[in-house]
Amino acid sequence: MSSTLLGGLTPAQFLADYWQKKPLLIRQAVTDFPELIDLARLKALAQRDDVQSRLIEFKRDRWHLAHGPFEARRFNRLGECDWTLLVQDVNHHIEHIDRLLHRFDFLPYYRLDDLMISYAPPGGSVGPHYDSYDVFLLQVGGAKRWQISADDAGNFIEDAPIRVLKSFTSEQEWVLEHGDMLYLPPKYAHYGVALTAGMTYSIGFRAPTSQEIVGRFLDFLQDELRIEGMYADPGRQPTAEPGLIDDGFARDIAGMLQHIRWDEQQIARFAGRYFTEPKPHVYFEPPEAPLAYEAFCAAVASGGVTLDLKTQLLYDAAGFYINGDDLAAAPQASAALKTLANRRALPAGEYDETVLEALYACYDYGYLYPMQV
Repeated sequence: MSSTLLGGLTPAQFLADYWQKKPLLIRQAVTDFPELIDLARLKALAQRDDVQSRLIEFKRDRWHLAHGPFEARRFNRLGECDWTLLVQDVNHHIEHIDRLLHRFDFLPYYRLDDLMISYAPPGGSVGPHYDSYDVFLLQVGGAKRWQISADDAGNFIEDAPIRVLKSFTSEQEWVLEHGDMLYLPPKYAHYGVALTAGMTYSIGFRAPTSQEIVGRFLDFLQDELRIEGMYADPGRQPTAEPGLIDDGFARDIAGMLQHIRWDEQQIARFAGRYFTEPKPHVYFEPPEAPLAYEAFCAAVASGGVTLDLKTQLLYDAAGFYINGDDLAAAPQASAALKTLANRRALPAGEYDETVLEALYACYDYGYLYPMQV
């Protein structure tokens, strides 16, 4: 990781002093862009049905929101100011954007969410708001004024199609130019307005609610539980109130529910699956003309492999998880698969048969592919 990314701070210093505690402005955090995304390319992404995109306009004192995919002619109706085009998960589609996202690997990948790109001409904004997660806001081209406040107030405009705060009082203000970056902890109110046309790369972090995790875990348990028996009431007495759910029946049900059990291994498997599960709009395409196993092994030996940009591969002490499922692999394959998970690629080389078998199974699903030699 470049020392400029965190303004000369080490990851340990940043996590100790700023992460989820207070904002940090980093001048010239990123200066080595291999290429810059232009508006035409962002518009092209916003026209795809496998990409989530939004268009936010402020017209006649009201906020307006539209969701993609957009038709090309929709962009012809935009004015010269006061709108913002936002495209999610650009890291899934452009390789150097994915590499930029994964420069934040001082945090575990299960916390990384996506890199969203927003373009705004002068006056473009999404209003004063706050996010429920950590975010790095990297300015790419142009200039944007950011105002922030620790007092989010929590009062949103009721009839607005986006979450915009009714009142906002700035506590700090900066103008970010190309390469500057602002870190904000969760629920730190912020208000960005483009001064000149440019883009903001938003590096967001995944922070599901407790309700969501509990609900998904209960869904997971449905396939895990094996509880024997069925409801029975051999001692039943006649009732004069057949519509009544009596206390005894409720106690019987409570007794059945007490058989629900789970252990740390099940929790770990749930976490592995849940935090690698692709978003609903993400899908994978198997290779059109897949290599035979022997040809695939030769390609790995000469060029190595890389994960598809959309793939999430994680592991724990018990095993590996890829794109919402367990990855079956022999213990001998663990070292290589850990490298693949951490570096998102394996270099060229001769690998154990157990490694190649696991890789080929992933290749067959479109989860990874051999690198070009």
